[in-house]
Amino acid sequence: MSKFPATSSDAPATSKDAPATSKDAPATPGVLLAGGLARRMGGGDKPMRQIGGRTILERVIARLAPQCDGLILNANGDPARFAGFGLPIIADTVENFPGPLAGILAALDWAATARPDVSWVLSAAADCPFLPRDLVARLHRARIEENAGLAVAASDGQSHPVIGLWRVGLREELRHALVVEDIRRIDRWTARYKLATVTWPVETLDPFFNANTMDDIAVAEQLAALDGG
Repeated sequence: MSKFPATSSDAPATSKDAPATSKDAPATPGVLLAGGLARRMGGGDKPMRQIGGRTILERVIARLAPQCDGLILNANGDPARFAGFGLPIIADTVENFPGPLAGILAALDWAATARPDVSWVLSAAADCPFLPRDLVARLHRARIEENAGLAVAASDGQSHPVIGLWRVGLREELRHALVVEDIRRIDRWTARYKLATVTWPVETLDPFFNANTMDDIAVAEQLAALDGG
């Protein structure tokens, strides 16, 4: 029997719900994917942009740290630019395959070596400042209830495949997909497995809002005020 309460995968939950903790789910490290080039912002690292006096990355860490059994940051290039956050920084393990699947694979490779005690890794975009406080618990609950091999988040009729649970045991299959089959779209790869999709409401704000442009940063400032600053 699952230790999670029996509720549907699209049951209401909001950012103001009581935060889940790492005890509400199996031990699950989290990887923050910070590989975007931020071309629409003129380059640089999107997670280092500030909203309400705090970097987006600070906000992401604050949301996920209580839920995850440790966090790591996937970023390529000079890792020193993220040194102040105190997280292990891992680069892609497959060369010349930019994109989130490469970052997810790097995290699975890291977990297989550094955390052989865990079976699952959560991935999240490092430019989503309002992630749900019950993200890990609800994804685990859904994949258990649906006997699924993977689980991803959704909101407002849109799937967010970069935000999901990944089984460490699938890492060699993912590597083959990247290296041999040249598959880069997450949904092309996840289509091979039974996938649980968990939907969050957007009445107050979309918890998966991400900042892609400078206009988005302005919107995010307003959303931060709605979400408590």
